[in-house]
Amino acid sequence: MSNSRSPGSSSVTGAVRALILAAALGLAAPLAAALELAEGAPESYIVKKGDTLWGIAGMYLEEPWLWPELWDVNPQIDNPHLIFPGDELYLSWVDGKPRLSVRRGRDVKLTPNMRVSPRDLAIPVIPLDQIGAFLRRHRILGAEELENAAYVVAASEERLISAAGDTIYGRGRFPDDERSYGIYRAGDIYRDPITLEILGYQGKDIGDAQLLSSNRDEVTTLEVTRVTEEVRITDRLLPLEERVLDATFQPRAPGVDLENAFMIAVDGGVSQIGTTDIVVLNKGARDGLERGHVLAIYQAGGMTFDEIARNNVRLPDTRAGLAMVFEVAEKASYALVLKASRVLKVMDKVKNP
Repeated sequence: MSNSRSPGSSSVTGAVRALILAAALGLAAPLAAALELAEGAPESYIVKKGDTLWGIAGMYLEEPWLWPELWDVNPQIDNPHLIFPGDELYLSWVDGKPRLSVRRGRDVKLTPNMRVSPRDLAIPVIPLDQIGAFLRRHRILGAEELENAAYVVAASEERLISAAGDTIYGRGRFPDDERSYGIYRAGDIYRDPITLEILGYQGKDIGDAQLLSSNRDEVTTLEVTRVTEEVRITDRLLPLEERVLDATFQPRAPGVDLENAFMIAVDGGVSQIGTTDIVVLNKGARDGLERGHVLAIYQAGGMTFDEIARNNVRLPDTRAGLAMVFEVAEKASYALVLKASRVLKVMDKVKNP
């Protein structure tokens, strides 16, 4: 097989591309017509460290979220949806439609005595270090979860604020076998802009604490082990979640039609939103959203005066970007802006791509 070809080098020939287009036009299935290869899509590519599935999908497809339709699942390969550095991807055609297959490379190695699985070595869908730091600092808290959470009732030596190494006292429900707790403070209220329903609260990361006494005591003793700012009375104490970031979810369009979906907040409270910014959506698990769902971002069309009808009319919404959901709560979710063709803002719409 030929060597790796970069995204800008040798690509599918014009004659072959014409055959693909002709075959697509001759098929009744709308999905076949939508599966359009990107300009310059390489015939083969060797996966490198630092690659992401979204980046590779964009190399091969005009619409990267249609990646599963291009991917040729090989039942002879364990975890066929996972791609590793050293794997060779190559294009072929089945019944006139493009298929991308994989030949496993030899760069995936496990060092003895290391507790790591092959899945951990797969390339991620999006840069995990980019969202990992965010998830360590942010959490969507439901109203009931916040209300029922344990809280800081006092600090040692009657302090009003505490720092790392200080003793604090908690009251409320401390689950059995949980010794490590995150300290959170309710931040922004996430509210649906249409129904005004409270969707959740921003769980602002304040720090961590370790349980020192029995969790069955009415008042529990803890030691503050990490802070991002001073711990205050009434801050909430929640068991630390193991929030796993891996490469197993796939970019894809939602299986449900979203209505009245918006970007309702952005990390950092900036007024302008662009590529790689993280936004809050007013839709969550109850609306059918899942990790990996790709959404198109639209900006509302402006009003114009119709000189013939002599009245005002609103122009159609304009597509302005793409976002991918990576964390889902019951009523809201976090998404990463993957592409922005213009400056975005809070209250821009999100729809099925």
